Amino acid sequence: MFRLSVIMCAFAAFTLPAFAEVRFGNNVRIGGNDVSNQTFTKQKRGKFIIHEKAPKNAGCAWRKNSDGSRTKVCNFQRKKTKESR
Repeated sequence: MFRLSVIMCAFAAFTLPAFAEVRFGNNVRIGGNDVSNQTFTKQKRGKFIIHEKAPKNAGCAWRKNSDGSRTKVCNFQRKKTKESR
């Protein structure tokens, strides 16, 4: 009986879809760049790339994925802060 309940729990854990949402609140910075008040889900994704030097394609752009979702790709240059100077 115990073995059956373990198998059923494992089966349920692998078959249920994962729902995740990431929300950036106020004053959130990635590499010194402001990314406040953005929300990302399974269909609306985010990718932030931090470069030491000026990136070739600076800024953000939306890209479509083959599964129908969209990804916001942002190329940022790391900003110098008071601590890193």
